[in-house]
Amino acid sequence: MQGCSHHLGRRQFVQSAVASSLIMPGLLSELLATGTARAASPTGSPDAANSLAPKDPHFPAKAKSVIFLFMSGGVSHVDSFDPKPQLFADHGKQVTFDHPETRNRSGYEKLFLKRPDWNFTPNGQSGTEVSALFPHIARQVDDIAMIRSMHTSHSNHYNATLGMHTGSFAFARPSLGAWLSYGLGTPNQNLPSFLVLAPQMPYAGTQVWASDFLPGAHQGTRVIPGENPVANLKRRLPTSRRQEMELASLAKLNQSHLAARQNDPQLATRIKSFETAFGMQTEMPDALDLSQESDETLALYGMTRGQNEGFGWQCLAARRLVERGVRFVELIHTGSSGNWDSHGNMADHGRLAPQVDQPIAGLLQDLKQRGMLDDVLVVWTSEFGRTPFNNTADSLGREHHNWAFSSWLAGAGVKRGVVHGATDEHGIRPVDKPVHVHDLHATILHLMGINHEKLTYRHGGRDYRLTDVEGHVINEVLA
Repeated sequence: MQGCSHHLGRRQFVQSAVASSLIMPGLLSELLATGTARAASPTGSPDAANSLAPKDPHFPAKAKSVIFLFMSGGVSHVDSFDPKPQLFADHGKQVTFDHPETRNRSGYEKLFLKRPDWNFTPNGQSGTEVSALFPHIARQVDDIAMIRSMHTSHSNHYNATLGMHTGSFAFARPSLGAWLSYGLGTPNQNLPSFLVLAPQMPYAGTQVWASDFLPGAHQGTRVIPGENPVANLKRRLPTSRRQEMELASLAKLNQSHLAARQNDPQLATRIKSFETAFGMQTEMPDALDLSQESDETLALYGMTRGQNEGFGWQCLAARRLVERGVRFVELIHTGSSGNWDSHGNMADHGRLAPQVDQPIAGLLQDLKQRGMLDDVLVVWTSEFGRTPFNNTADSLGREHHNWAFSSWLAGAGVKRGVVHGATDEHGIRPVDKPVHVHDLHATILHLMGINHEKLTYRHGGRDYRLTDVEGHVINEVLA
């Protein structure tokens, strides 16, 4: 070591000491990069060294953590959570719309109503109707606030997915999870505040969990179900003490580096990422060790012992992570062979629904049995719905539909067994209490104790917020 110490540059030392660039990819790649760091102008002075330290909410929060269930590809609302008897009755009736997905599209000059492929039944004491597509979730409706009047601002997957996660439909902006991390910090410094459990990339890619102009410590960390869910999680060095010594030496170099660059507001948070990576090596293996769960709990999620993939694994891992103080956990379902984008055949919905139905119902039951549903907010959504019509009545699939879709909330601070809003008799547009994506975001922030109009970050000469200049809290779904 002595003979080569004068050849060991800062870049090589960082790589040797941490060897965990895949744990915090954005942060560490920035630290090791030779290019200029992204510009960011936080309000007031630069962030303190620990930007993940817990922060007080604007007002007492109903929820401590969020589990965000995202069905990628566009789930058909009229086949799942929005019953439309008249759509059954009017199957084959010609309609005229200037719809963004059929406008000036060859073969779509005429449109016809298409009946749902699944029947609906009332469930629970609330009588909320759910289709046969989700029989397990249907049995949990008394704990759910169903929103049937959702609408969004774009009909393309990329833009709608970006909007659902960031509130911006055209440009990259910080994601919902990053905003919550920035606003509240995290009580567990050994785990990231924002984790994303995703076997495949969704539309819009890593922008879905990016921090953009917020400090880099707030971006999501991706966990990939399987044998190696987090890369470099196993310590390279034989003892934690030796690794701590190397990190201490690295910290001295970093502090010197920071002292010479006090105008870089993101450098302190990048330094903090090394501590987080070290903490993850301590706590993440235990958090993801599902062998500690009982056979009864595994069965609740539809899992078998030893299983390390599938949406059941994602749901159970999410429960274990919020138990340990992770602020925001997103589960992305893209399906084992294709997502919910059922243009060609709605039978794809029938194949995908069983992959998530029991795990999601099991998650709600498990949280409730453990008394955690009083502290954890569960959100289910897709980027948009699917058209209640197509170019032929006997078409097997449905097109993108941003005019109307369904989402639901359950858990902390949410009314249980209620339905909010309604679409017209065919499920084409909201006709009662419409809810935009900005409203959904405002409501999630509110339940976490945050005023969506006051959670801002100065960047490029203006104050940004998740809901931009829009958004209203959906008070009717609050307990």
